[in-house]
Amino acid sequence: MLLRMSTLFLRTLREDPADAEVPSHRLLMRGGFVRRAAPGVYTWLPLGKIVLDNVAAVVRDEMNRIGGQEVLLPALLPREYYEASGRWTEYGDSLFRLVDRKGADYALGPTHEELFTLLVKGEYSSYKDFPAILYQIQEKFRDEARPRAGVLRGREFHMKDSYSFDIDDDGLQRSYDLHREAYTRIFDRLGLNYVIVAAMSGAMGGSASEEFLAETPTGEDTFVRSTGSDYAANVEAVRTPAPPAPPLDGLPAAQVHHTPATPTIATLVDHFNAAGLGRTFTAADTLKNVLVKTRAPGEAEWEVMGIGVPGDREVDLKRLEAALQPSEVELLDDADFAAHPFLVKGYVGPNALLQNKLRYLVDPRVVDGTRWVTGADQADHHVVDLVAGRDFTPDGTIEAAEVREGDPSPDGQGTLYTARGIEIGHIFQLGRKYADVFGLDALGPDGKPKRITMGSYGIGVSRLVAAIVEQSHDDKGVVWPREVAPADVHVVGTGKGEQIEVALRIAEELAERGLRVLVDDRKGVSPGVKFTDAELLGIPTGLIVGKGLAQGVVEFRDRASGERSEIPIDSAADHVAGVVRGA
Repeated sequence: MLLRMSTLFLRTLREDPADAEVPSHRLLMRGGFVRRAAPGVYTWLPLGKIVLDNVAAVVRDEMNRIGGQEVLLPALLPREYYEASGRWTEYGDSLFRLVDRKGADYALGPTHEELFTLLVKGEYSSYKDFPAILYQIQEKFRDEARPRAGVLRGREFHMKDSYSFDIDDDGLQRSYDLHREAYTRIFDRLGLNYVIVAAMSGAMGGSASEEFLAETPTGEDTFVRSTGSDYAANVEAVRTPAPPAPPLDGLPAAQVHHTPATPTIATLVDHFNAAGLGRTFTAADTLKNVLVKTRAPGEAEWEVMGIGVPGDREVDLKRLEAALQPSEVELLDDADFAAHPFLVKGYVGPNALLQNKLRYLVDPRVVDGTRWVTGADQADHHVVDLVAGRDFTPDGTIEAAEVREGDPSPDGQGTLYTARGIEIGHIFQLGRKYADVFGLDALGPDGKPKRITMGSYGIGVSRLVAAIVEQSHDDKGVVWPREVAPADVHVVGTGKGEQIEVALRIAEELAERGLRVLVDDRKGVSPGVKFTDAELLGIPTGLIVGKGLAQGVVEFRDRASGERSEIPIDSAADHVAGVVRGA
């Protein structure tokens, strides 16, 4: 392959785009790899499309290696399939919906569990046909409320989704493990620094679920790791260890106190510490009750509920939403309080909720025998020593409180610390959720039908391009790993006439040897601009044909290390080919 910059459809930018928030957005735009077409929608230009295809080739290679077979399903999906699985409503506003000229409803596919299930049902009927792994690399669509960060969070994106079909749960585990191993090979080949974390299944459904996160400070996902083990989890998936339940015997009776001018947890704690009650209070002794309303997909009515968390912690809305998926979640507003006068804003306690048959869920730390300072359900009053399991019994527990550095690790080893990452892959053990919906069975050896069990496995191919840039760039531009770079070598003719001619001759010789070559043969462009573009584009190996040509040498550059050396022009092609093939 030989690409000439004199004819290449490419314009680099000297300034950062105004809306560029992260390095990958900035550099992919400046380098002419992508262009914005609409919010969250991007065009891939020639060099960007080469990188995208190279990433897809690595994914395809490793999927084929585990026995995956590639298909291509439609992106336009009839409503009936998504309605059957419940996801027509569960996906909510993130599902792109449209109506054809005959009034039929369709969706632009975000994932394809339903169609893959029906495809296998239509083709396979015997246990001898299984196991099977099918996959596709295709454009997906999600109506993101806040598309941002370029191709990292888009409304249209390239994704590999694969699906495994097995006769039993042991087979599902084998398929899941195969995908897990394939993903590690893919991300290793792409040179990514990543971590595997426990995750939530969300609208996908199923049981076991893990995310692959590329570690970077600009990542949208917060995850935690343990100081004492290999435990790692997405924040939404962290499970809080419940403390031992203290005995109920001998605990003091609950007492209501007048607490004027205590609008915050801090002022409440100060009030009781000055009240002479014979003990010291902290924010962790208080029970904060946050009121929310939830609405299940397709429902018109909202349900009001209370969430109780220790007062030294905030409610993490992402954790709360994950715990209540697929329902919508909103905080109560003034109109909601007015419609429920028994909820005294700022002084809500467990009993007003429970006595009025509103659901009340608490943090796992709120175990029987723990005593709390909390709202007394009347203005300017709080209750001290309200004991869980004696004075109130919640309807259950919920993971909604923020996770903090230093929290005990759920596996009992060490404490947690936080980091950030970009989700680049997600694997699910779906089980029989979709097989049950569509009746996906196969006749077993005994002639009786067996329900098939499934797995679902996604990789964001276009997102991988951005994740690579996030981890592999400097202040001058992208530094592409060789496996995905748009070219192996960038040959630059810096001057006029002979220098460009020699650069073209070397580039053609390298291309004849099977290397992918980008040559800067532009006339009338200054050496400074050419060097700036070369650094911005980030091709792993550079060869500069410049002033040294008079002495019979050219300059060899390594983009990653920045190392430079002069080599004889007569052996330049051999040297470059050896470096590329030995990499």
